[in-house]
Amino acid sequence: MRLKTLFSPANIGSVNIKNRLVRSATFESRATKEGYVTDQLIDFYDELARGGIGLIITGYIAVHPGGNATPNMTCIYDDSYEKGQKKLVEKVHDYPEVKIAAQIAHTGSQVYKPDCESVSPSPLTDPISKRVARELAIKEIYEIIDSFVEAGRRSYECGYDMVQIHAAHGYLLSDFLSPKINKRTDEFGGDTQKRSRILIDIYNQLKDEVSKNFPIIIKLNTIDFLRGGLTLEEGTEIAKNLVDLGYDAIEPTCGRTNLKVSGMKAFPSVIMKTEDDENYFLPNAKALRAYMGNSKLLLMGGIRNPLLAERFLQENIADFISMSRPLVYEPNLPNRWKKGDISPPLCTNCNACLGISLRGPVYCPVKKKLEKRSSREFNKKE
Repeated sequence: MRLKTLFSPANIGSVNIKNRLVRSATFESRATKEGYVTDQLIDFYDELARGGIGLIITGYIAVHPGGNATPNMTCIYDDSYEKGQKKLVEKVHDYPEVKIAAQIAHTGSQVYKPDCESVSPSPLTDPISKRVARELAIKEIYEIIDSFVEAGRRSYECGYDMVQIHAAHGYLLSDFLSPKINKRTDEFGGDTQKRSRILIDIYNQLKDEVSKNFPIIIKLNTIDFLRGGLTLEEGTEIAKNLVDLGYDAIEPTCGRTNLKVSGMKAFPSVIMKTEDDENYFLPNAKALRAYMGNSKLLLMGGIRNPLLAERFLQENIADFISMSRPLVYEPNLPNRWKKGDISPPLCTNCNACLGISLRGPVYCPVKKKLEKRSSREFNKKE
């Protein structure tokens, strides 16, 4: 079976993507401690762009000083960050057919820096850090909306091809969506429409600040696996409303990064041991498909078999295929598949790269171990 559709072009909004492969946002941990772009970060994206991917979505970029809660997280909450961001975008655009989206985020209750305050729509104790998140005042919510809008505007001015709003994995915006977390009784809490109002306000205000042809896409929790939390039915309703509003693409996902429970409910990235563990967000994509209209659906979650990816596209289950971990190990994977080697990614899905990213630059320790072993064996032969 040829990968004809996987390597065919398609649009997100007005932006043409050379193939259907997307590098899903991956925390790089390569910025300075103040959040400025480094040469190391630029080199990381240069390698990805060289590898044949159609669209790169950056690791999350902080829109607000209070949402910069992870060491070496890239920031864009004031104009001083634009110089480095422009340099990064220009490097990716050295490969003319490669597009790049800025993923902008506020980490909310998930705080791993002592000087950063934990905040949430309603009081919440983080099960990992044990820190209690303070409830945001209504004035602060409007300030955070403004910070997303300003970050989106800066992304546009820096030359990004589109922007992705991060509303998933228990970060601030997805906490607004969850009835388990969001207990507010004002205009940002209550029914599904009110809980998703923050996403509506960000979109409407950002559209006023950028070109009408600049796509705004979203990474969206469609279920959060909490008892009394967001259900797939509600997540689908929210997605439909966002499509009707005008969001150009949705990347549906689930779960929270700060839950310690079993299986895929613990984290959006599953440790996959068998083929049955693959494609674990497929049910969510299928639930949304009928409501996507002109918006595009990015399927992520344990996709390893390029022949299955091709089938998902041909059967109109998804418009694009998103991957993260396989491209940490093998940034050249798209080129390999395009040239005809359609064996699965070399990534073993051990998830070790995720823990590393909180301590320093993300890399694949399995690959590094193999490279060291190979180097030792070569030196012995010499």
